[in-house]
Amino acid sequence: MSDEVSRVQFGSAMDLELRFAHRANMMKQSEIRSLFAVASRPDIVSLAGGMPNLSALPMERMAGVVDQLIKTNGAEALQYGSGQGHPKLREQICEVMALEGIQAHPDDVVITTGSQQALDLISRIFIDPGDVILTEAPAYVGALGTFAQYEAKVVHVQLDENGIIPEALIAAIENTKKIGKKIKFLYVIPNYQNPSGVLLSAQRRSEILEICRKESIFVIEDNPYGLLGFDKPSPNAMRAEDSENVIYLGSFSKTIAPGFRVGWALVPPSIKEKVVIASESSMLCPSNFAQMSISSYLADQPWRDQIASFCKLYKERRDVMLESLENFFPKGSSWTKPEGGFYIWVTLPPEIDTKALVPKAIVAKVAYVPGTAFFADGLGSWSMRLSYCHPTPERIREGIKALGNVVTQEMQLRGIAQ
Repeated sequence: MSDEVSRVQFGSAMDLELRFAHRANMMKQSEIRSLFAVASRPDIVSLAGGMPNLSALPMERMAGVVDQLIKTNGAEALQYGSGQGHPKLREQICEVMALEGIQAHPDDVVITTGSQQALDLISRIFIDPGDVILTEAPAYVGALGTFAQYEAKVVHVQLDENGIIPEALIAAIENTKKIGKKIKFLYVIPNYQNPSGVLLSAQRRSEILEICRKESIFVIEDNPYGLLGFDKPSPNAMRAEDSENVIYLGSFSKTIAPGFRVGWALVPPSIKEKVVIASESSMLCPSNFAQMSISSYLADQPWRDQIASFCKLYKERRDVMLESLENFFPKGSSWTKPEGGFYIWVTLPPEIDTKALVPKAIVAKVAYVPGTAFFADGLGSWSMRLSYCHPTPERIREGIKALGNVVTQEMQLRGIAQ
């Protein structure tokens, strides 16, 4: 099709804007995706993306699993499957969740294309335009994008080193009720939160569940990092304490490999049918091949040992990043000290705009994600998320040293005491 025909048929950009559904105008590219092209350059030390480090994954074993699957059960693996997901994998998922105290039935598990799709399905089912969703402050950028797409209003709830502050949650609920808005659910990543790395304490989990039960607010527990604790297991999942008011989202992206795109939702029986219908209308069924590959891996490989290998690798990188921050970042900076997961949250003096600082960091050959990406209300401009999961320890030291120099120069430029 020639450019001229294309212009006649589809019109100008302004004309297209008028044709879009209203919700399409809510779709914005995340700041992480905007950085991707630059951050993926080999000369850049990327502390931006949260890509699992697959150097610890035994590729020969994975190849053997896939090869055997095709040879012995290829006809099923390459065929359409159930909209709810493969029955055997749903049973195995219940065994995985039991490691965090969850007693569940396979009938209540709905397999999705990553937990991101599960979040989209839940949002589609529950959110009407203008509804309020409560989230941590800061919050996972992928969740913020989903909530914006469904035209929800996000209200952030303050967290500290122990996770969401219950008193802040109560205040957010009361303030929302005063303006006559309906709260649909609280979205929380309790374990080694993205982006802060914070672990929600066991006591606060119970307090938050009690508050939400009292107010008839669902809790969406997103838990991709729960098995990636470095020195001790994370507390039991919130779903282990409340099976009726918690919708649990899980994923194999961080514990096996993201390329399979296999996640799940564990839902109360009262909403399962809606979730399955929404999933079927979206994609008919999740990939049988991906599901059965994961299922075969769980059945035949030492996957618990594999997770332990990931934890060892990530702990080493976390330690290097914390040490490097201590050595190379100026006074006046502070950061979280995660006990697991992928991320460290750095806070700088409020005069520093980390989004405006990105080009200077790129010139210095290092990339990070500015804090504004993780707030729906424009806050976070003096914060940044750093990821230690993918670079080597040597590259982490190199990147933090370069970034520390950039921050130090900016503070000197602005006359900030160090």
